[in-house]
Amino acid sequence: MRITLINPNTSRAMTDKIAVAAREVAGPDVDIVAVCPEPGRGPAAVESHVDEILAGAAVVDAVRADLAAGGSDGYVVACFGDPGLDAARELVDVPVIGIAEAAMHVAALTGRTFAVVTTLSRTLGRAQDLLARYGFERACVAAYGTGIPVLELEETGSAAFDEILGWCERAVREDGADAIVLGCAGMADLCGTLQHRLGVPVVDGVAAAVGLATAMARMGVGVSKRDEYAPPPVRSGDAGVDIRAASALGSVGA
Repeated sequence: MRITLINPNTSRAMTDKIAVAAREVAGPDVDIVAVCPEPGRGPAAVESHVDEILAGAAVVDAVRADLAAGGSDGYVVACFGDPGLDAARELVDVPVIGIAEAAMHVAALTGRTFAVVTTLSRTLGRAQDLLARYGFERACVAAYGTGIPVLELEETGSAAFDEILGWCERAVREDGADAIVLGCAGMADLCGTLQHRLGVPVVDGVAAAVGLATAMARMGVGVSKRDEYAPPPVRSGDAGVDIRAASALGSVGA
């Protein structure tokens, strides 16, 4: 089985870190292929609405490139905003899972409540949008931004870890969270240590998404093509439009 993991930012170091987390939970018969856009073909980090548009285009590019090479049995969008998730689902009939979607579903299975601990506070609005979309507004008792920029998580030092731990402890102690959802793929390597320190389940969306994608692939359950996720229409008026042009604008984030 082949699962393609798409990091829509251009950080190769973060992509490699995410791949390690994915391989730790994948079965021995699962080949994890982790990809990211080249510099100038996607955002350096996804920390704004403009970044998210560029990230969505990068996800579409990655799926199309993989299909041209033979395709995969499932795809994971490894960014907590789940950019490009719906568009990717239009392109394939195999499972396509976003890490925010996966983490929230798994966290809801561990207890009655959970909290989201993410990077910059400006991304909390997107997290709230996804909580509503996925039906977890009641289950999520808190959402905190740590103030840590995404790219500082390429190599997570003690200062970043202590900051994340502090917000997680607050969510458990003051908000009554039964579980913690880590709101950035770059936090994947912290999951086990945080869980040991907190004494409650800590859910990394990368691991959750890989688990769900492989389970769905084994079940033979993929994306419905009945209506919304049918292949996108091909129109003569679109002949000069290439969605890759959007990602070619490059990064506006930091």
